[in-house]
Amino acid sequence: MNDRSNPPVALLEQLRAIVGERGLLTEAEDLAPFTVDWRGQFRGRAALLVKPASTEETAQVVAALATAGVGIVPQAGNTSLCGASVPDASGTQAVVNVSRMNRVRAIDLDNDTITVEAGCILADLQRVAEENDRLFPLSLAAEGSCEVGGNISTNAGGTQVLRYGNMREQVLGLEVVLPDGRVWDGLRGLRKDNTGYDLKHLFIGAEGTLGIVTAAVLKLYPRPRAIATALVAVPDPAAAVALLGRLRAACGERVTGFELVSRACLDLVFRNIPGNRDPLPRPFAWYVLVELFDSMAGPALAEMLEAALGEAAESGLADDAVVASSQAQRLALWALRENISDAQKTEGVSVKHDVSVPVSQVPRLIAESDLALQAAFPGIRTVAFGHVGDGNLHYNAFPPRARRATSSPGRHR
Repeated sequence: MNDRSNPPVALLEQLRAIVGERGLLTEAEDLAPFTVDWRGQFRGRAALLVKPASTEETAQVVAALATAGVGIVPQAGNTSLCGASVPDASGTQAVVNVSRMNRVRAIDLDNDTITVEAGCILADLQRVAEENDRLFPLSLAAEGSCEVGGNISTNAGGTQVLRYGNMREQVLGLEVVLPDGRVWDGLRGLRKDNTGYDLKHLFIGAEGTLGIVTAAVLKLYPRPRAIATALVAVPDPAAAVALLGRLRAACGERVTGFELVSRACLDLVFRNIPGNRDPLPRPFAWYVLVELFDSMAGPALAEMLEAALGEAAESGLADDAVVASSQAQRLALWALRENISDAQKTEGVSVKHDVSVPVSQVPRLIAESDLALQAAFPGIRTVAFGHVGDGNLHYNAFPPRARRATSSPGRHR
């Protein structure tokens, strides 16, 4: 298709027969929200958008598009920060969006698994797990709008990888529509499956290039009975890494989240997101947001965290700290971390990087990157934050403030 506004009539009729009127969009104004990334920095053009409501419809849609030679862009919640979920500028591609496939198909509490469709919003999955006295541990700032199919296709990590692993570790089985429209049914809930090649891992993290995930069997975990959260000021990233080791030695597997946040990140939040305040009496250059989970209720977990942080302060690894004494205070501390992406978007255009290195190399990555960027682009502003507990850092660059470029606010991440 060379003209986006005139896809073949026969193809449109075929797709409409499969998904119905509400499942096929061709008008520019209807396509617009699906052809731009969350930051508004990557914009494409699509010939059409199809929203199948079932695996069967997805298979038929993919087969029809493949037969017609139309390129397919799989899309779930479209919360990408790097343009990966939008079509190119050719106007010849079809976006296949899975958001209508959002059912929870089954819950097996004896097996601690839940089977969900690809369009299930992550926050809804978390809620259903909690209603069944379980935890689904994947946690992202975009969890109110990102969807399971995208989480799987990007092998999402989030803030609890340190304890539970990334999305790959949560998946027991998959259902996938292959590029020719065939369905690969691997929806097995086996903890031990040594029946041959574990093909599901080919699709996890494949960004939709090998097929469209339509459903998954995911692991559930016991719901934590106690949570302890603290924001800790640290001298530098090296101290943060050392503090992580100290906390794991003192608290063991209870250490669930360990997020490194620079002062530049907090300043962005305070400047651009109303309602946030500094929880410590004075600013520091670096912070870590620490969270512990335990299956035993009571104050012992908070006391354990406070004791470990006291020892860290005595050894110079912590300059100050505040431990949340209520759920409201916990959420306020997490808001500082989770609002960073929104604050960046409001601040203006930035170059984003999602970099993984061994945990021990995080301080070197930050130090050497800062020096190299300042040498190449004097006055550039760098914003570093992320899951230092697993070595994954969001390292972003802004132009100097005098050259600030603005962009309009968008939906919450």
